[in-house]
Amino acid sequence: MLPSYFIPLFLLVTIHLNVYAFKSYSQYQLWRLDVTNNEQVAKLLDFSRVAYQQNINFWSEEFRVNNPIDVSIAPESIESFASFLLSDDIKIKYHVIMKDIGSIIERQNLIHKLIPSYENFDDFAYDKYHPIEEIYAWIDTMVQTYPSLATSFVVGTSYEKRQMKGLKISSNKTAVTVAGIPVNTKKAVWWDGGIHAREWISPATNIYIAHSLLSSYGTDPTITHLVDQFDYYILPVFNVDGYAYTWKTDRLWRKTRSKTSQPGCFGADPNRNWNYHWCEGGASPDPCDDTYCGSKPFSEVETAQVSNFLRAHNDTVVHYINFHSYSQLWMSPWGYTTKKPEQFKLQDDGSAKAVKALGAVFGTNYVHGNIGSTIYIASGNTVDWTFGAANITFSYAVELRDTGEYGFLLPEDQIVPTGKETLAGELALLQYIEGKVYV
Repeated sequence: MLPSYFIPLFLLVTIHLNVYAFKSYSQYQLWRLDVTNNEQVAKLLDFSRVAYQQNINFWSEEFRVNNPIDVSIAPESIESFASFLLSDDIKIKYHVIMKDIGSIIERQNLIHKLIPSYENFDDFAYDKYHPIEEIYAWIDTMVQTYPSLATSFVVGTSYEKRQMKGLKISSNKTAVTVAGIPVNTKKAVWWDGGIHAREWISPATNIYIAHSLLSSYGTDPTITHLVDQFDYYILPVFNVDGYAYTWKTDRLWRKTRSKTSQPGCFGADPNRNWNYHWCEGGASPDPCDDTYCGSKPFSEVETAQVSNFLRAHNDTVVHYINFHSYSQLWMSPWGYTTKKPEQFKLQDDGSAKAVKALGAVFGTNYVHGNIGSTIYIASGNTVDWTFGAANITFSYAVELRDTGEYGFLLPEDQIVPTGKETLAGELALLQYIEGKVYV
């Protein structure tokens, strides 16, 4: 056992070694590009296909005129990328949002190394990010604490043999009453987060909302009513391998962790791997690309197993949300095209109610619309499949805080505000959906 006077030094050395076991983003910068014409868009699109070769990563996937594009640049590529942007045939203006991405990541890591691990309910901090092991322990605690409402479920096993563990919330009320008339089939809701590993605010928001439903049942009349009306399947972390990797190796990792045909390139984008207009626009066949669609639809075991689970509950699930970050958007299908489905107004009216209620909490502004028109073309995405193949009418992709100041590195002091406002938006949307499905 170490003498007590050695412990502070040992702790600091341990913290230092653990932090620097991560991929270093020291002196990486985040730039915001101002694109003003289609020629600039075309050149950036061409460049983006090989950007990873220079350690340049586009945080924004939307390449459109008058829409800012966020991109991280390794220090060795800053000068050459600036020359490319300012050359006579492209002339794209930019400004620096973050001067040192690595320093922000290191501050977050140091904080987590100094916080004791979660061991019981009283210790769980809803204003902190948590590794996958603590999230699973939290699920177990919710089941123990709310035995009449909460159970756990396992969708399947990931590529690296981790459980894909979720929380089900269901009251003892098995028959729903609408206008005094019993309805025998209780409908269900599915929410997931962390399909893109680096988007930590999405699992944290799922956790906050789930706890709010459980802790407020029986005291908050709106929550009590909606928990009685719907069953809830909540998968806090979809991409469990990628999420674990962001905690241990690379904070900004996005994809799964499966092997690919290209040595040294791992994983596919699980939000481009679904069997609905798979690998068309907005997806890449290159295994080294962040939007790699996989070798085939459902090549990733994680997407295959979630799709199987949803198909098995196809008769009850009427509402799906894929929580992401960042951009503050509440979106419905389609993503593979800018065209809107016939049921778009039905879906978008729900989005409008959600963003209005969300904005009333702290004044946070969200934009709503269909994915393809609101943000970018993304074929083979989750929400297109849940709507187009699984017939889940009220399917949404929600991009949480912020609009780019911190991006994927949203500070922990914004977790609870994000949770509170998203809960308000979701309750409004559920009330809207209730009136449409129980008729």
